[in-house]
Amino acid sequence: MSSPETDQPRRQRLTREQRQRQLIETAWRIVGEEGTEALTLGRLAERAGVAKPVVYSHFATRSGLLIALYRDFDAREFAIMDAALEASEASLAGKAGAIASSYVDCVLAQGREIPGVVAALAGSPELAAVKRDCDAIFLERCRGLLAPFAEGRTIPIAGLRAMLGAAEALSHAAATQEIDAGAAKRELYETIIAMVARSAKG
Repeated sequence: MSSPETDQPRRQRLTREQRQRQLIETAWRIVGEEGTEALTLGRLAERAGVAKPVVYSHFATRSGLLIALYRDFDAREFAIMDAALEASEASLAGKAGAIASSYVDCVLAQGREIPGVVAALAGSPELAAVKRDCDAIFLERCRGLLAPFAEGRTIPIAGLRAMLGAAEALSHAAATQEIDAGAAKRELYETIIAMVARSAKG
């Protein structure tokens, strides 16, 4: 009989992919309930109801686990963004609205956990590099989506970085209920529209 402390029965047989999914979901719960500092490989093994070597076979280090969590968040962000873009109009308002709403929605779906993971990512060069890479991919995607509305001019990286900073700050404020989600989306939408307008003027 499994301990009530575990999230899964100890002897449940899962494929490697299923086990990794279980471990990632359990890690998110630990961060949400106990904070990022409580997330260790040993604690993850305890909560997941598996032996420590099982966890180490998936994530050799705590840094590796944090990277996996951020990549999991990033993948879900792209999936939410894809769905929003597919449903949006082929206009600046449509694309800006899709970007703004999907970014905020993804952070809200993850709740208060992601700020702690992002803070931990900034704590070492290896982890920070992963976030920079994910950010760069996101920014280039946004540049490509918004470029047709910049009247043939290139949207500068400074503007894109400012947009990302606003997106992170507004979505995290919404996640902590400092502001409501609608206000966060509207402000980010206006930020994106203004950025494209400045780019079009050169």
